[in-house]
Amino acid sequence: MEKDFNRIEATVMGPNGRWLSLADLPPPDTKRWVPRRKAEIVAAVRGGILSLDEACARYALTVEEFLGWQRNVERYGLRGLRATQTQEGRRDEGRGSRGPQEQHHHA
Repeated sequence: MEKDFNRIEATVMGPNGRWLSLADLPPPDTKRWVPRRKAEIVAAVRGGILSLDEACARYALTVEEFLGWQRNVERYGLRGLRATQTQEGRRDEGRGSRGPQEQHHHA
């Protein structure tokens, strides 16, 4: 396969400190969203590898879901992208209070 030397492949620093390109991102059919994968998508959008619309279409995400990932990685780093942390953040935002929150567990 011939490489196009006039095209520079976009790269961005990933959450683990290594450079990522479009080829390094999780596959579009990813079902298990571990924090590292979410952070890679956030980094790719921030770094211009994917637009927000492209990321949402590629990974079947809503804009709100992606923005939640972005907000949580900005506030809490990778630990903010754990599913339970994200769910708790959504509950807290929905209530509009900053006081202690009840714990609800879904089966």
